[in-house]
Amino acid sequence: MRDVGWGVLGAGWLVTRATGEALRSAAGARVVAAGARDLDRARSVGALRAYNSYRAVIEDPDVEAVYICLANDAHLPMIRMCIEAGKHVLCEKPMVLSAADAASVFEQAAEAGVLLVEATWSRWHPRMRRIVELVADGAIGDIHAFLGTFTGVGPAPDNYRHSPDMGGGALYDVGVYPLQALLACLPEVEEFQTLELEHVRSDRGIDLTTKAALSWGAGTHATIVASFVMPASQRLVIRGTGGEIRVEDDQAFTSWRTPSELWIDGRIESFPAADAYQVMFEEVSASIRGEGGWVLPARDSIRVARAVDALR
Repeated sequence: MRDVGWGVLGAGWLVTRATGEALRSAAGARVVAAGARDLDRARSVGALRAYNSYRAVIEDPDVEAVYICLANDAHLPMIRMCIEAGKHVLCEKPMVLSAADAASVFEQAAEAGVLLVEATWSRWHPRMRRIVELVADGAIGDIHAFLGTFTGVGPAPDNYRHSPDMGGGALYDVGVYPLQALLACLPEVEEFQTLELEHVRSDRGIDLTTKAALSWGAGTHATIVASFVMPASQRLVIRGTGGEIRVEDDQAFTSWRTPSELWIDGRIESFPAADAYQVMFEEVSASIRGEGGWVLPARDSIRVARAVDALR
């Protein structure tokens, strides 16, 4: 098994706390280069080479794939630059800020023959993979009710997530997690009807809270809640005509390096501690090598972006 040479764009909190180490630990991957505006921060990623230029990382001849972890508004130009350089791309969520841009960059990647994947890490967690598998196998019948909440993770006041010009807001930052879970469980649904929608906005105009009630047909109902200011909550409940699945540990989307459990109609399935970031890098690397690693489907990213467009 050959190692995929990775470049990293960004050296912020997520990279230095979690994803940098996960990439360094991932089987079949090696961290060739890292770039940040500050060279010392780039060096902190632990790559073989550090640059104070994003372009230098992309143009490094040993970089085969690029992981983008920058402010949301920077994702689109960096993705395009990587694709034009013939590099595979794994970009943090939200990958781009509209469904039109999502469709456009996936088309560009396909034409260039490179892989483009949105790094919604929760989708690689073994528990989430099991949830999707159970629903697909009809374990709880046809889905008619869904509850997904991700609240209470407000960023610091000077963080880009408070800036409307940089793609800030709770829906973009944490609302995409329950939306990804919902759409993964409803693979045939393309459009939702918005039954109720409530935004609480900051003085700068970003959504501090978004609450939405959605429907995809008669007798169906989904509640999505994303908030920087509500009490902390990560709930996931899926009800079908033949049963119910739920996460009871309040870490539905951010279980990290700890054992987890899933409630399925009164019985419990247990999962060993997992680093879904590391799994993500390993699976994407395997896919790049042509070894069948699982990646988040482009269609799911586009459908979620379409849902976000409607709710915004």
